[in-house]
Amino acid sequence: MSGHIDPERAQFDAFKALDRDAPLNMLNLVALNDLAKYPGDHPLARAGTTGAQAYRAYGTASAPVLARVGGTITWRGQFDTTLIGPTDEIWDVMFIAAYPNAHAFLAMISDPDYQEGVVHRQAAVKTSRLIRTQSLPLTDRFA
Repeated sequence: MSGHIDPERAQFDAFKALDRDAPLNMLNLVALNDLAKYPGDHPLARAGTTGAQAYRAYGTASAPVLARVGGTITWRGQFDTTLIGPTDEIWDVMFIAAYPNAHAFLAMISDPDYQEGVVHRQAAVKTSRLIRTQSLPLTDRFA
């Protein structure tokens, strides 16, 4: 289980092709490296920084940008076990971030402060899933 750290071009193009004005939720599932994998010239490259420490640094850097674009964290969870699905997918970090629209998400990832901090995410993450969703009306049924 590794390798999904940043979106591939086709995935990013598909995201951008969707309605940019509708509110959206981003489901984040993240598995962390034991030790962060910073680029060789980064000051933390040889510091023995853990993936968890690097991801916290990413959170510290990205939280103000998330707030500036009107985003919020609406749910956080702790992984327990998988009942259906690949048993090797164990998530260290799970949350849903809500954005007023795709413009806000794109503004966040384009923000210079975010771009400076995303190096921590890239160093921290072994693999991840970032899934765009839209809210539906709540009912008492699964479907």
